[in-house]
Amino acid sequence: MSIELLAPAGDMERLRMAVAYGADAVYLAGSDFGMRAFAGNFDRKGLREAVELCHSRGVRVHVTCNTMPRCDEADRLPEWLEYLDSVGVDAAIIADLGVFRMAQKYAPHLQLHISTQAGVTNHAVAQAWYDLGASRVILARELSLEEIRTIRAKTPKELEIEAFVHGAMCVSYSGRCLLSNYMTGRDAQRGMCAQPCRYKYALVEEKRPGEYFPVYEENNETFIMNSRDMCMIDHLSDLVEAGLSSLKIEGRAKSAYYAAVVTGAYRHGLDAALAGRPLDPVWRAELDKVSHRPYSTGFYYGQPGQYTGDARYIRDYQVCAVVETCSPDGTAVLSLRNKFSDGTQVELLAPGLDPMTFAVPEMTDMDGLPLLEPKKPEMRFKMRLPRQVKPLSILRRQVDLSPQ
Repeated sequence: MSIELLAPAGDMERLRMAVAYGADAVYLAGSDFGMRAFAGNFDRKGLREAVELCHSRGVRVHVTCNTMPRCDEADRLPEWLEYLDSVGVDAAIIADLGVFRMAQKYAPHLQLHISTQAGVTNHAVAQAWYDLGASRVILARELSLEEIRTIRAKTPKELEIEAFVHGAMCVSYSGRCLLSNYMTGRDAQRGMCAQPCRYKYALVEEKRPGEYFPVYEENNETFIMNSRDMCMIDHLSDLVEAGLSSLKIEGRAKSAYYAAVVTGAYRHGLDAALAGRPLDPVWRAELDKVSHRPYSTGFYYGQPGQYTGDARYIRDYQVCAVVETCSPDGTAVLSLRNKFSDGTQVELLAPGLDPMTFAVPEMTDMDGLPLLEPKKPEMRFKMRLPRQVKPLSILRRQVDLSPQ
């Protein structure tokens, strides 16, 4: 049985990490028509390069066209869809019926995947999209595991079903929210959500300007619309059993480090679930080492509940450097990301390997001169690692970066 692991790629660096750490497919956006306008995204040249890189590694490329376009945007879509078709993109992710029909006309070689923004919550709508020509539906994140089983049982086996397994959750139903547009002028349906659900709110009475009365949940907690993040790595065997075709990691606007760690953890977890093995706890622990809000299992087993204490991210690790090359004896050339020094305890995360901890040995610059503390951003230097590793392996150290 094969299930696709689908990872986010906000730009080329994040794409390279997702591919290196085990993604079967990546999803990304061009400079328009995607639901993450503030990710790096890809211009036309970059998109062509992304497709070539991914296909050379046997990785599929899905491009998001899942905004709700206005008339002027819709007029520009045919030419964009033709371009996606010409560079060999594998699938387009679509929420709007008009865009769907355009894609059938102007991008006939692409598979058409129905976005979670379309709110697919039952077998009837999944069947309707299939009848129209969709090859996959991406389910609304508000569904339970039992509802997913029902949709799978009552739809054609040829219809692929994708569901989210990790990442940020939206306080609104399948992301269809007006708060951002109303409060900031940034339209959530066109990729520009300002996440006002994360704000700290207070009550102001009309005749008492300047007096702010806090809006409390239980225990004096104020962030009443702040959703938890989803984490399903402990339950992948349930998702396999439910008959899903693709497991999707949220996070195109998140870092390359996030793309590497989360993709790697779910690669190991999914492989274990498919082989009938228990999850190695090291991979669950990995997910605590990326920036995240308190975790839940989404709606799979019931209501996830809001986290009302604060809206901050938990950040306990910092990337020190990224490996460019490494010889058989472990001698590596690295590129600096954040300062660290000789003797620092660091962890090495490498594609296909368990994380390992060691003390930083003597380093040298590229001329072979001793280096106690590389400081210049992205400077290249040399270090002996505990073993040979692949390029894009990561050195990190534990440090509390969470805002107080």
